[in-house]
Amino acid sequence: MRIALCNEVLAGMPLERQCDYAARLGYDGLEIAPFTLSDTPEKISSAEAAKIRATVEASGLVVTGLHWLLVKPEGLSLTDPDAAVRARTVEVMVRLTGLCAELGGAVLVHGSPKQRQLSPGDTHAVAWARLQDGLTQVAAAAKKAGVIYCIEPLSRKETGLVNTVAEAAGLVRAIDDPHLRTMIDCSAAGLTEAEPVPALIDRWFPAGLIAHIQVNDPNRRGPGQGEMKFAPVLAALKRHHYAGTVAVEPFDYQPDGVGVTAFSAGYLRGILEALA
Repeated sequence: MRIALCNEVLAGMPLERQCDYAARLGYDGLEIAPFTLSDTPEKISSAEAAKIRATVEASGLVVTGLHWLLVKPEGLSLTDPDAAVRARTVEVMVRLTGLCAELGGAVLVHGSPKQRQLSPGDTHAVAWARLQDGLTQVAAAAKKAGVIYCIEPLSRKETGLVNTVAEAAGLVRAIDDPHLRTMIDCSAAGLTEAEPVPALIDRWFPAGLIAHIQVNDPNRRGPGQGEMKFAPVLAALKRHHYAGTVAVEPFDYQPDGVGVTAFSAGYLRGILEALA
């Protein structure tokens, strides 16, 4: 297992400083939020992507993937009633699959709750069909780029579409493309799922539908900064021979971004050493 930092936690720093700090703390990579690179990340050229990748790798890290995909540019939505908006959103998503591959990443995490909301007057079925159509197109792009695109279950506080691993698994199975899978965000799972995260891992990993995990507490702070216990989570991942990335993604930075980055690294490394 590799440990990555979701880089928006250190977004106040230039990318080079983010990398140097994360590397000194023992992280293996960065999971990049594209909006931290540009307000128009879909326009990042291959040459620019090569420079970003070189900056990350110069510190000894790698780009493990992308997340928070649709924050920028403004006005995107996979479920908007306007077909032109949906088409533009798919265009951005397709380009981001290519960007992920150019940066050396393997996984894209589709959270972006504001860009998959139920529009006024739409039924759940209509919004779901739009979401499925968009993800079907992006799965084909992910296959071409050689990356995995994950639809992320999020809490009902954030969106009314795809709130549980079971719902995400149903969507993935309906699209039936190995380059589209789902993942577990521990904070969202802790707020929404009926069973604890280790049980979710035991239930869903054998199905081959889970491709990624993000670690954070249901209180939205870093792993180890709340009531959720992460030793059983990492033990379950080890039990299923997970060889992917564990990405640290807090939302409430306590005491600050630098502090939660350091605390999370030490906390997770301590657990992994104990499990070794």
